[in-house]
Amino acid sequence: MRSSTIYDVAQAADVSTSTVSRAFSAPDRVRAATREHVLETARRLGYQPNPHARALVSRRTQTVAMVVSDITNPHFFELIRGAELRAKASGYTLVLVNAEESPRIELEQIQRLTRSVDGFLLAASRQPAENLLQLAATQKVVVVNRRVPGLASVVLEHAEGCRQMVSHLASLGHESVVYLAGPQNSWMAASRWAAIRAAAAELGVHARRMGPFTPTVASGGAAADAALTTDATAAIAHNDLLAIGVLRRLADRGVRVPADVSVVGFDDIFAADLCTPTLTTLGGAHADVGRAAVELLLTSMDQYREQAPQLVVPSELILRRSTGSARTSDLSDR
Repeated sequence: MRSSTIYDVAQAADVSTSTVSRAFSAPDRVRAATREHVLETARRLGYQPNPHARALVSRRTQTVAMVVSDITNPHFFELIRGAELRAKASGYTLVLVNAEESPRIELEQIQRLTRSVDGFLLAASRQPAENLLQLAATQKVVVVNRRVPGLASVVLEHAEGCRQMVSHLASLGHESVVYLAGPQNSWMAASRWAAIRAAAAELGVHARRMGPFTPTVASGGAAADAALTTDATAAIAHNDLLAIGVLRRLADRGVRVPADVSVVGFDDIFAADLCTPTLTTLGGAHADVGRAAVELLLTSMDQYREQAPQLVVPSELILRRSTGSARTSDLSDR
């Protein structure tokens, strides 16, 4: 049995094929009664529009690409989920791209998809700002967990969150903290350090930065060893994965957390509540970030804005057992 075609629908509905096409691809250009008649006829005949043909008419593929820096990082799970649900609600398909923490791979993947998608969500992009602005000159782009002047963006609030983090440590008697930084080309790593440094200066806490470190559990060993060369009584890791690696290395070296050193992370991934000890971390509604990013992208396809909106989703400091009162003894012999 052959599938129904656009010509079958046009004949059965007693309209032109162009009207059928517009009813699916540009419904606002068809009278409501005619559109409903065409859609009902299509449903009765079992007609499914060809997405490639629709793209030729509407110049849209109904597909958006989300590029993430590292798909293995649990931080992105909720972000992707929120974006995917919002895209689906508007009839869009979300294509997921893994940049593997490589600016080269990220750029290559973006270039391959420019003709196949209606826009890009770039999560924690490692691209230079000029590359992103060049892409935005021909494509719809929203950057996530990063800000670029002139581009729409959604970030999880971190300035006040970092202040709460440092204030929490100061209230426990910590006078010196070390920030174990993430990738050198990470906008978020630089922003977190700036916020931590500003909060520390305001609260009378000495802060120093060490790294960069790859934001993985495996890199936590080197990060922990580096932290122990300082007089810091608290370590703030770039993300929860790095913090969990730090916890493991400190345990191997007989350093007690939080009795000897307090440890803090970022992102509040599911493992933060499962490691030993459970991890104090700055988290937030990552699914809301993903939803808002898709909303901005879809809106930009239909509305012109002189200024690119920059949205901020609130963060939340989650207190667990990896932070405690500052130690009074020296750890240099461990």
